[in-house]
Amino acid sequence: MQLILIAVILSASMKPMNHALCPCHSAKPYGKCCEPYLTGSAKPRTVTQLMRSRYSAFAMGGCGDYLYHTWHPAERGTLTAEDLSVPTVEWVHLRIVDSEQKGDTGHVEFIATFLQEDGSAGTHHEKSLFVRERGQWLYHSGVVTTEV
Repeated sequence: MQLILIAVILSASMKPMNHALCPCHSAKPYGKCCEPYLTGSAKPRTVTQLMRSRYSAFAMGGCGDYLYHTWHPAERGTLTAEDLSVPTVEWVHLRIVDSEQKGDTGHVEFIATFLQEDGSAGTHHEKSLFVRERGQWLYHSGVVTTEV
């Protein structure tokens, strides 16, 4: 019982307060940026909003339901919301390189920086494909680039 309580307290403490800056590095307060999407009170209207909110979900951890439901069902394979709730690395910065949205498809190129086990910075550079189905944007797939 104590272990569960500690996990709940730690998980809650990792979420930024709604007036703190958003983890997606938009320079906006969390409550006016990604929080409405992660709490379900709003849906991203653009591919950039979805990309930023998914980054925030990964960065904060504990948002597996959001990540699962914003990932195209045909592409998420055997992943579960529980799998996606567990942070795998410490994400520290997001930079949107480019984005494009036309009709029901869009692309976002981004570079996300994370801390590796030895404390050095690593990068994940990806061009993501998003599709809109039944009015909801979904992450479909991405091409990871090794050049940064």
